[in-house]
Amino acid sequence: MNKKLISAGAAGLLLLLTGCNGGAAAKAPDALNSKDLLVTTPAATTNLDKIVWNNNFGEPPSIDPIKSADYPASAVVSNLCESLFQIQPDFSIKPNLAKSAKSVDNITYVYELQSGVTFWDGKPMTADDVVFSLKRHLDPKEISYWASDVTANIASVDKTGPNEVTVKLKSPDATFNNQLATPIGAVVEQAQREKAGVDYGNPGAGVMCTGPYSVGEWKQGASITLNRYDGYWNTAKKAKTKQIEIQFITDPSSIANALATGAIDGSYDVPLSAISQLSKSTNGQLFYGKSLQNMAIISTGTGTLGDPAVRKALTLATDREAIAKTVFEGTSTAAQSLVPNGGWNYGGSIFEDARKNLPSTTPNLDEAKKVLKDAKVDLSKPIKIVYPIDRTFYADIISEFANAGAKLGLTIEPSGVPGAQFGAFFSDPKARAGADAFVTTNYMNVADPLIHLGAIAGPNGMQNYSGFSDPQITDLLAKAKATSDDDARARLTVQAEALIMDKEPWLPVVDSSTRLFMSKRITGVPASFVYLYYPWAADLGGTGK
Repeated sequence: MNKKLISAGAAGLLLLLTGCNGGAAAKAPDALNSKDLLVTTPAATTNLDKIVWNNNFGEPPSIDPIKSADYPASAVVSNLCESLFQIQPDFSIKPNLAKSAKSVDNITYVYELQSGVTFWDGKPMTADDVVFSLKRHLDPKEISYWASDVTANIASVDKTGPNEVTVKLKSPDATFNNQLATPIGAVVEQAQREKAGVDYGNPGAGVMCTGPYSVGEWKQGASITLNRYDGYWNTAKKAKTKQIEIQFITDPSSIANALATGAIDGSYDVPLSAISQLSKSTNGQLFYGKSLQNMAIISTGTGTLGDPAVRKALTLATDREAIAKTVFEGTSTAAQSLVPNGGWNYGGSIFEDARKNLPSTTPNLDEAKKVLKDAKVDLSKPIKIVYPIDRTFYADIISEFANAGAKLGLTIEPSGVPGAQFGAFFSDPKARAGADAFVTTNYMNVADPLIHLGAIAGPNGMQNYSGFSDPQITDLLAKAKATSDDDARARLTVQAEALIMDKEPWLPVVDSSTRLFMSKRITGVPASFVYLYYPWAADLGGTGK
C-alpha cells in the first residue's frame, strides 16, 4: 500500500518538476527570498477577551517543561513556564528570570535572579526553586527529556545568596547560557512539583510556573485554555488577551477550513496543502517569517546509506531547489547546510562567508557519479527511507531522491509508517533497525550553530542517532565550546560545519520559513520561529478591526 502511494506521488512530482504534463509546462511558484522573511507582525493596538488558536501538531502529552521537547508541548509550555534566559523574535538571547549572569571563570556562572517574580499562586520565586528546577535534569527519577551531555556537564548547582544561584560546570561550555533559554533553564515551583507526584504535568495536577499565562481548562483531545496571569512580574510584557484557547486540530483540510472561515483565529505551521487556499483568504493573511527549521533525511549509519560517499552523491544528484518550489509551495529554499541559513546570533559575517564555500544546491550529476566511486558498500542493496504516512509531502520528497538515485544506479525504497509509530525512530534504536534513514522536520532550539551541530554530530549529541563519530570534528566542537570569544568560536564552528557537510550524517533538503496565518482581527505575534520557547501568545492582541 505504501509503495502504491509513493508511486503516485512520484509521478505527480515528476510531472510538476519536469513540466511534461501533456506538453503544458507546470509553473512552479517563485521561491521566497530569505531576506524578505519577517521577524514580527504589526503590534497589537487593542486588548481582547479571547482568541482561538490552533496547535497543528496536536495535543501535548505533558506540560511539564522538562518533558517539553517537541512541537505539541513546546508551543503551549512556552507561554506558561519561563526560563532563566529567553530567545527573542530576532533570535537574540536575553536574561529573563535571571536578571544578570556573571562568569567567574570559564566553568563557573553566577546568576542574579529577578526580584518580584511570583508563581501563579502568588508565592514568590526563590533561589531554592531555581536550584531545584535545574537539578531536576540531574535526577533520573524526573526523566528529563533535556538530560544530555549539556546537563551531564553540570558539576553543582547551589544557592549562593538570597537571590543568587551559582552553577559550576565540569568543563568549559561557552554555549551554556544559550542552553538556559530552552527548558533546561525552566523554573517551576518546588512545593507544587513535589505535591503533584506522578500526575505532574498532566491535566489533573498541571504545573506551577511564572509565565504570562496560567493553565485553565484542559479538554483532553480537544483544547487547552490559557488564562492571563495578572500578577505577571514583567509588566512591560503583560499579555494583551485575557484568554487563549488552543485547539488540537491536526487534519490539514480541517485546519485550512477553520482558518479560512474564522472558526479559529490563527496558527503557526500552516499545512503546505493549505497555502493555496489561505493565500486567497479574505478572512486573514499569511505571513512568512525567519525560521530555524529545516527538513533533512537522517542516516541511521547502517545499510547502503551508511556510507558517506553514497549520502553525498545522493544529495548532489537531487534537485532540492525543485523540492523547495513545488513540495513546499515556494515557502522554503534548498538547504546548503544542516544549519538553517541565518541560524546564528553571533559571528554573523563568519557564518555567512563560510556558506559560500559549502557545496552548491544546484544538482550536479557528474560530480555525484564521481563521488559515488568512493563508496565501499554494496550499491545494489535498496536504501530504505522511513516517513510518517500521514504527512504525504514527505512521500513526494523521497520520490525526488528516488528519481536522483535511479540516475546513479541506486534504489530508494520509501516506507511509510503510522505517525504514532514514527515517533519511536527518534527515541528507540530498535525502531530504527532495518532502516537506512528517516525523515525529519528539524529545528534549532536557539540560533547557535555550535549547539545544533554538536547535537547532530557530537559524540554524545542528543540527535546523533547513528553514533556518528569523527575525531577531527569532535576536537573542533570541543575547542569551540571552550572558546568564550564569539568570533573565535564561530571560526572553529564553521570548520566543523564544513567537515560535517562533507560526511553528511544527515542529508540536507530545505530550509523552511515560518508559515503563520492570522485573521484580520488579531495581530502581534512573532513571525519568526521562536514560538517553542518564547511566550508568543502574550504579544497577541487586536487590530481594532
